[in-house]
Amino acid sequence: MGNRLNRAAAGAPLILCLALMAPLLAGCGSGQAPAQSAGPPPPQVTVAKPKVRAIVDEDEYVGRFTAVDSVEVRSRLSGYLASIHFTDGQMVKKGDLLFTIDRRPFQVVLEQARANLAQARANLAYTEADLARGQQLVRDKTITEQTFDQRTQAKRVAEASVKANEAIVQQAELDFEQYSQLRAPIDGRIGDRRVSPGNLIPGGTTGSTTLLATIVSIDPIRFEFTFDEAAYLRYARLNPPGDDPTQRWSSMAVKVKLLDEQNFVHEGHMDFIDNQISQTSGTIRGRAIFPNPKALFTPGMFGRIEVPASPPYEALLVPDVAIGTEQTRKFVMVVDGENVARQKYVTLGQATDGLRVIKDGLAREDRVIVDGLMRARNGTKVTPQEQGAPGPGRPTASAK
Repeated sequence: MGNRLNRAAAGAPLILCLALMAPLLAGCGSGQAPAQSAGPPPPQVTVAKPKVRAIVDEDEYVGRFTAVDSVEVRSRLSGYLASIHFTDGQMVKKGDLLFTIDRRPFQVVLEQARANLAQARANLAYTEADLARGQQLVRDKTITEQTFDQRTQAKRVAEASVKANEAIVQQAELDFEQYSQLRAPIDGRIGDRRVSPGNLIPGGTTGSTTLLATIVSIDPIRFEFTFDEAAYLRYARLNPPGDDPTQRWSSMAVKVKLLDEQNFVHEGHMDFIDNQISQTSGTIRGRAIFPNPKALFTPGMFGRIEVPASPPYEALLVPDVAIGTEQTRKFVMVVDGENVARQKYVTLGQATDGLRVIKDGLAREDRVIVDGLMRARNGTKVTPQEQGAPGPGRPTASAK
């Protein structure tokens, strides 16, 4: 028993040594080094070259629509309102009857004025006949020169009385035939009536007269906005005065959009820029005019106007999603010939149709990362795929 234990203890170091040398011997026998784990593949990104397009720089301003013509309907005469001849808010034409004031008092005044005129004319006829008789009598020494002069004077007074009464009749006719019936002075849309029939209306030409309604023209309509001195200089150089300075701005096409619209779809043109810059705000007032046949625009409505600020030029454009921000600087990631992502700082221009104008920092042949910007790192390799090309494992359009 003791001998067997001694032999087992003597063989233990040999077994342990063989176990430790077995991996080394296996490696030498195969002639291969131990395998290493492979790293992740380069991230896949989508690239596209910048689009080239003719662009005109545009400035945007907020403004309001205003009516070309606006009229407050007030009565020249005092009287009771007899009737109203329109529906609140309807479109009216110039000359349409709107209000009628009780005409009976003015008819009475007109008839009285005509009677006074007839009396004055009869008196004039009498003084003319009396003067004609006096001419022969004064030659015959039947009446004195003084009496003849009195008859001459009487004729002149009668003539003046006729002219005065004729003026009174004309005024009475205006009151009865025109001013007692209020008609629309312009084409446009009338507001609501401010006075009901049966009310006494104070008339006249002072500010104490009663406002009956308002009318504003609709088509065309104006859009007013303000801009600064630097913008005025740009527009002035783009639009030289030519032979007729009054037509300087009429060829300047502009566009406008409303608060619920995404694009500038309504076209018009500038028709006026004020003649001085405000010393208080440093701005100047501009005005454009737009057709409005469907009465979509209404005075007082807000909108945004787009004004051309440069001549046409060729520009590079990339999607907004391809632009990154580093503190205050903007950049895009481009892929070079070795498929390495490179960062390029750029100067941005205006946005148009979902694309952004790149004014500086980008070349026409650059491959810009338009998808996967967050996966790309400056100086690292990427797997670029052209925009619009099928992805890995996807069949082409012609594949079946």
